[in-house]
Amino acid sequence: MISDQKFALISSLTLDSGHVLERCEVAYKTWGRLNEMRDNVLIVCHALSGSSDVEDWWGPLLGPGKAFDYTRYFVFCGNLLGSPYGSASPLTVNPSTGSPYGPDFPDTSIRDDVRAHKLVLDALGVQSVAAVVGGSMGGMSALEWPLCTPVGYVNAIIAIATSADHSAWGISWAEAQKQCIYADSNYQDGYYDMARQPTSGLAAARMVAMLTYRSGMSFDKRFGRTSPTKRKRPQKSNEDLVVGDSGKFGNGTSQNPKCDAFRSRKRARIEAANAIQTPTHRTRSPVFSAQGYLKYQGDKFIRRFDANCYINLTNKMDTHDLTRDRIVRREGTDEVEEAFTEVLKAVPPKALVVSIDTDNLFEPEQQVKLAKYLPDATLSTVRSEDGHDGFLLEFEVLDGLISERLKEQCSWVYKGPPLLESNGTGSAAVKDSVFGEVESEW
Repeated sequence: MISDQKFALISSLTLDSGHVLERCEVAYKTWGRLNEMRDNVLIVCHALSGSSDVEDWWGPLLGPGKAFDYTRYFVFCGNLLGSPYGSASPLTVNPSTGSPYGPDFPDTSIRDDVRAHKLVLDALGVQSVAAVVGGSMGGMSALEWPLCTPVGYVNAIIAIATSADHSAWGISWAEAQKQCIYADSNYQDGYYDMARQPTSGLAAARMVAMLTYRSGMSFDKRFGRTSPTKRKRPQKSNEDLVVGDSGKFGNGTSQNPKCDAFRSRKRARIEAANAIQTPTHRTRSPVFSAQGYLKYQGDKFIRRFDANCYINLTNKMDTHDLTRDRIVRREGTDEVEEAFTEVLKAVPPKALVVSIDTDNLFEPEQQVKLAKYLPDATLSTVRSEDGHDGFLLEFEVLDGLISERLKEQCSWVYKGPPLLESNGTGSAAVKDSVFGEVESEW
């Protein structure tokens, strides 16, 4: 489902759990080229249901003159371990048995991902990283990069809508989602036939997740108490999903080779997703538009995700804690504060922390805490009606915030002419993301 993806093979990778993954594959994508010093690397970290394809879920930030300017940076995005989109996961073959791991795939941590991706960068000849940027689960990765690599390897970080550790609130929402999957009779403790996935449970889990990604304000404004027939999503063929020069969907060709290529890749993804046979399950017809929207999200998600992968990734988020095994955390406010101060002093100064004011999953207080403990950090609050998903929707604001900070902290990247010629166009805005947490207008 991902075009132009590359793969690295790690002969053996020892995980935080002590388990050794033999023949560990890591999927990744890159844009741009390395400079002579091999220090113009910009790492972009994806969120839970995302992929290495930054153009799919953060496309408006990728392109000449944008935050992720591949005419100056070597942009790298690695797929997380446990994800169904190419890296080692429950779907990949266990070399010891010759069969897919399934539920026997070991638990992985954010730190395991960073170490695996660091090995890939080593193989590519990278000497140091200019900056790491990520939101949500990707923000967790961004925070771990300077802590899992030698001092000075990472020059700057930008952490968006994330936290220093996964809160009890976040863990509880994840548990509710996993219980949806466990309750599906097809789950079979994870040893299900791939032709009979626990689709009802996985769809319900996605519906619960969508409620944490958005805000009550956004749902009330978008749906109110209207019926599905009054807010029916327009039916479009794949041919209708065309990106024009303005970056908005319309009909006809774009007269721009880059946009035409983007359109072709988008069509291929949609066709691949639609080709997956989705087992049917009986549900009552929705009475309200909001119910229909959630059902649509669940049905779409089960076409592109795997239940064991979903459980593995949510478990990974649950274990996120920057102080874990790095310092002894004792009960009491003062001790906890000392622990975070001690650990985070190893992070490069002047980190940018971005908060979404209506975020109900990674609440703004968590970003305030991050900015407090990170050395000389800056906290910027983005106003959005869309809750946590604001980090995937407020493109214009984020582009400005990220660009400004990168130009300040990675000034050497902007000196001299670009490494690649620019045609003056950036990536088109993604309106129907296949892999991102934000879906199309319903």
